[in-house]
Amino acid sequence: MPVKLYRKLEPIGRPLALAIGNFDGVHRGHQALLRATGLAARMFRLTPAAMSFHPLPREFFAPADAPPRLMSTPEKMAAIHRQGIQHIFLPRFDRAFADQSAAAFIDTLKAMQVQYLVVGGDFHFGARRSGNIETLRAATTPDFQVECIHEVADEVGQPGVARVSSTAIRAALADGDLPHAAAMLGGHYRIVGRVLHGRKLGRTLGFPTANVALSRRKPPLSGVFAVRCNLVTRGLEGVAGGVQSGNGSTLFGVANLGTNPVVSSENRPHLEVFLFDFDGDLYGQRIAVEFIEKIRDERNFAGLDALTVQMHDDANRARAILARMKNGHQDD
Repeated sequence: MPVKLYRKLEPIGRPLALAIGNFDGVHRGHQALLRATGLAARMFRLTPAAMSFHPLPREFFAPADAPPRLMSTPEKMAAIHRQGIQHIFLPRFDRAFADQSAAAFIDTLKAMQVQYLVVGGDFHFGARRSGNIETLRAATTPDFQVECIHEVADEVGQPGVARVSSTAIRAALADGDLPHAAAMLGGHYRIVGRVLHGRKLGRTLGFPTANVALSRRKPPLSGVFAVRCNLVTRGLEGVAGGVQSGNGSTLFGVANLGTNPVVSSENRPHLEVFLFDFDGDLYGQRIAVEFIEKIRDERNFAGLDALTVQMHDDANRARAILARMKNGHQDD
């Protein structure tokens, strides 16, 4: 069943079990929230739904200081959909939305026929973050129940102490600790984008690369990585460029994510992937690039000869990493 996307907070003609959150990354904590929503929907014969925001609140209040997103909006919608949610509300977070009172927001939820609400323990809402879980519980009625999902422990760090969060995942990715990030996400971190025509310099160096569009996003990681890629299809009606599922053969390779200072004077990130044993045409197609292990930080080189030598070494190291993974020595 295709996902249905709503830009306005209005009733859709059926009572809802609703999860609310930023859902950046749709990590294990978010997944617990969405599973609880689906369970409540089945128990009380409600329609499972989720609400997120665009832009995210931190992007609205402090755009210059907002952290990099873990997912684009279409990727996030697809990931929520994969958790069994077909109805997604994505209101615009603007000044009017930010200035509404906590009571007004609760009235909106009740007018939407939200009968079961699921939020995290740190959920705040309303002007100046005046509403919280206690505010919601004080507003409960037989037709408006509230469930709070407690923090999911990060079992890779310090079990029972650290928690799974988008902030912790960004920190792990920035540090190059991809296994830790994957454990919190419930799978390898990935970027989805369309393959565009580039300078084709890599082809002249013996490393033809797929240039993956980043859609002006600021990635949460950089460097050279062993990667696994899949072709993807559009599967979310109403979400431009949404990604639903993998399709076609799995491809392996090595990727550079950064500004590539040797060959580019543009101070903006690029994602370039050299796929092993592949000579097909990917231009115009969308691929999901999964980051398996970091090989090294990006750095400058004296010239193309030194860069080419390093690229051969990177490719060899990536092949060894991926061989270990395919042989079962690293979780997929």
